[in-house]
Amino acid sequence: MASALKFIAIVPAAGVGKRMQANCPKQYLRINNETILSHTVMRLLNHPLISQVIVALGTDDQYFAESQLAHHKDIIRVNGGSERVDSVLNGLKAVDRDKYPWVLVHDAARPCVSHEDIDKLITQCLSNDYGGILATPVRDTMKRGIPSKENAEGDSSIIERTVEREQLWHALTPQMYKTDELTLAIEKALENSLKITDEASAIEYANLPSLLVSASSENIKITHPNDLALAEFYLNKQTNNTN
Repeated sequence: MASALKFIAIVPAAGVGKRMQANCPKQYLRINNETILSHTVMRLLNHPLISQVIVALGTDDQYFAESQLAHHKDIIRVNGGSERVDSVLNGLKAVDRDKYPWVLVHDAARPCVSHEDIDKLITQCLSNDYGGILATPVRDTMKRGIPSKENAEGDSSIIERTVEREQLWHALTPQMYKTDELTLAIEKALENSLKITDEASAIEYANLPSLLVSASSENIKITHPNDLALAEFYLNKQTNNTN
């Protein structure tokens, strides 16, 4: 893949990952003796077109300074915020916009993203001259649920109806947009107290176009304890395929 541009990526990593039920933030859990955050950040930095990564960390983060990432010359640390969108915005404010007119945002807990999918995202966004996200088409039958009165915990619901799955996609990361457009879109959405779940949602509120770029289902987000073993399987498989 050829491009005269170089890119910067933002990795929001200020969360604590309560659903992992771990004694440290999930991005610092280890797979093959490396933290999830290290796997993720180095996967990005090892891409030939990504020259820097901005990591947004919690102000009370006690783990990053002890990691191999702390003194890497191409990693910039910024303070994260109370929500993911606040961390991303802090990262955007640290971007040299003249040097990096485009920015990628990637979840800290997605260490299995492939360089091939990043290539596809960059190529299609540059070709169309607007941003987009990696995504996978929904394959399963989708149900809309309503809360069950007997279940206050929210881990089960009553089926309300079946939702047509055609043209439904699972949103993944990286999500790639023009740096100025994404910054303005997020700032505007926050000013209007809109809920921003990912970068694409801010772009949607700004009425800007956004691509869906089909990606590998191996690009999982580590959220629950059993995701850790699956991520380890995919990482080992990808390593073996490149050897």
